[in-house]
Amino acid sequence: MRGGVWDKAFFILYSLVLLIFYIIALPILLFLSKKKEKYKYSIPARFFLTQNPPLAPNGIWFHSCSFGEARAIYPILESLPNDKLRLTTTTQTGFEAIVKKQPDQSRYLPFEPLLFQWLRPQKVLVVMEAEFWYLLFALAQNRGAKTLLINARMSERSYPKYKRVAWLYRRIFAYIDEVYAQSDQDKAYLESLGAKNVRVIGNIKLANIPTPTKQLSKPKALLICGASTHEGEERLILDAFVAFKKEHPDSRLVIVPRHPERFEKVKQMVKNFAKEHRLTTHNFSDNEAFNSDIVVVDLLGELVNIYAISDIVILGGAFEKVGGHNAAEAAQFGCKIISGEHYFNQRDVFNMIEGIAIVTRENLARRLQQHAQLIPTKIKQRTDIQLILDSIQEELKK
Repeated sequence: MRGGVWDKAFFILYSLVLLIFYIIALPILLFLSKKKEKYKYSIPARFFLTQNPPLAPNGIWFHSCSFGEARAIYPILESLPNDKLRLTTTTQTGFEAIVKKQPDQSRYLPFEPLLFQWLRPQKVLVVMEAEFWYLLFALAQNRGAKTLLINARMSERSYPKYKRVAWLYRRIFAYIDEVYAQSDQDKAYLESLGAKNVRVIGNIKLANIPTPTKQLSKPKALLICGASTHEGEERLILDAFVAFKKEHPDSRLVIVPRHPERFEKVKQMVKNFAKEHRLTTHNFSDNEAFNSDIVVVDLLGELVNIYAISDIVILGGAFEKVGGHNAAEAAQFGCKIISGEHYFNQRDVFNMIEGIAIVTRENLARRLQQHAQLIPTKIKQRTDIQLILDSIQEELKK
């Protein structure tokens, strides 16, 4: 910990409070691990260290949260020695993404108090976006790691919440050596909370956009993709599609839910909807052809393959207050893209893409009807990750 008396006192108090919280929460954690499928592996690993041994020491440790964040760091990982990579995440989908890159050194990140016994010295710690874990940065730096926060962002909507506890974030940023922000606005927000050595390089999700892993057969009909959808968005898209289909009877719709734990619920919803409106439907896991009116994609890793053959993409995560999703994956194919108003977590990606149509929930159906007026999207500029690589490689030489 840092030398000041107040720093030491805060470190001890923070650790004790979290330890007490951890002990109190143990029964709830045990219950969730037994009852919730999506927590079956992550809770035992994160809170009980079940089948979750420490990472090998003296490596380059990357921590990311979600599937999308984990996929975004692939270009950086591929530019570094594989035997030096150490990867952690906090979610099941994130783990599925990192284990593909480093099967032997991929772990769930333990809950903070458990890091005291779990964390081994590393050369570098690289954390994605908004994973502000105080003990993660403090212990990693105290045990010899250079600490980097990359793709750092802070939306105008969330900044007031961070500002209210600025005293906490100043403690966290004291243990972060370098910050690579998405925009000048992000830099200003982060510096006001105590961040230092902040550089603006753009969003690394534009550095090396995922490409198709296989070629799907495009139907002759117009193909609409409802992508990365959340609760409340599937029904909105389905209703818009039914209205659209009256004018374009041959059109097809593909629904791709964001989270795998919702696959079954969405499949049942679509089945009932299709029956009500006398439409055909099937699941992608049963048949990869797009020969039904509505296809539900119930497999991970297929979205980019589907973007490659889509005419129109209705991008989810922004019709509800989720924050939006990465439009670049669809824009690389020139898809016409419609998104909602709540894309606050993706504003810099959206700003780097020409042609995205932003609509309210109420206007989605009408905008879809006007699809001929939509323009194919285009990415204006890619992001350069070389500054991050240079910083990491500098430590490897020591």
